[in-house]
Amino acid sequence: MDFGLSEEQMALQDSINRYLDGQAGLEQLRRFVKDGDCRHVWDGLIELGVGSLLLPEADGGLGLAILDAALVAECLGAHVTPTPFIGSAVIAPLALRHVDPGLRSKFLSPLCDGTITAGVALSELAGARGQAEVTATDSKLSGQSLFVLDPRADIVLVATNTRALYLVEAGADGLQQLVHTTIDRTRSSGEIRLDNTPAQLISADPAVAENLLDIARVMLVADTLGAAQHMLNAAVAYAKERKQFNRVIGSFQAVKHMCAEMAAELEPCRAMMWYAAYALDELPHEARLTACHAKAHVAEAGTFVARTATEVHGGVGFTDLLGLHYWFKRIGFNRQALGAPELVREEAVKLQEAMA
Repeated sequence: MDFGLSEEQMALQDSINRYLDGQAGLEQLRRFVKDGDCRHVWDGLIELGVGSLLLPEADGGLGLAILDAALVAECLGAHVTPTPFIGSAVIAPLALRHVDPGLRSKFLSPLCDGTITAGVALSELAGARGQAEVTATDSKLSGQSLFVLDPRADIVLVATNTRALYLVEAGADGLQQLVHTTIDRTRSSGEIRLDNTPAQLISADPAVAENLLDIARVMLVADTLGAAQHMLNAAVAYAKERKQFNRVIGSFQAVKHMCAEMAAELEPCRAMMWYAAYALDELPHEARLTACHAKAHVAEAGTFVARTATEVHGGVGFTDLLGLHYWFKRIGFNRQALGAPELVREEAVKLQEAMA
């Protein structure tokens, strides 16, 4: 049995990484943070086929698996790429499998070619904050959803307090799409407010929305893995070059231990992410629990790597010169998005009790 990636999957990551090395470097990232425009990066990824990864071949897609999408997410995290990947290339195409052919054809093709983008408002499923909740009456939504990924997208997938899933189009009556300033400036997030806003029902079955939540969490896991691996690589490279007392700091035992401990923490996370993504396609009875475990564990391992890698760099690690803070903050955002480790572990406990 092969427990590694296939040649095709490694080629996929190599293709994405080579593109991002040239088009999504640190200077391009700084420009995005300043003016908020990442359209050229997403257009290039669309040309590589990222928008159609999960679409069946019958719908003009590549027909790949969720694990393949997670491998792309890992590349995006390694480059802290500002794109609407999770909503537009993963959650929306999968959600639209549950609608009638007319509605599916209306949105799938524009998503595939990058004409429109999709936002994700699933925080209702991960625990609403305060009075924030979304209710549905006669295909009209009211309320507020926080921590929306890409809130100003052309369409937004919204979970309600009954765990039904709806699609709302930008510009609909009573819809406000607001972008918030968060610690992670590489990703667009915010809230949507709805006041009797017309919406299309995707599915009233809670299992559909919960499955999409699991998939979104695994994408965040992969993103964190990529970002943390980048920080580890940067710390090791810096330790091999930076000199103190006429010796590279990587020769000091304390620094060696810091790098080794980061590698030891991170390496098991890769297998955990692979398995969680694989289970979503092949082992549905394990998928939810595995996604929870992966989300909680990788969030904490990523936080440890981010902190330790910054320490290896010393004072320069806190400056904008190397830009490490972009990766640090991306990992911090991923930790909290769609459920912090404590909340997700509580979900896992309840799942295990139900399975006992």
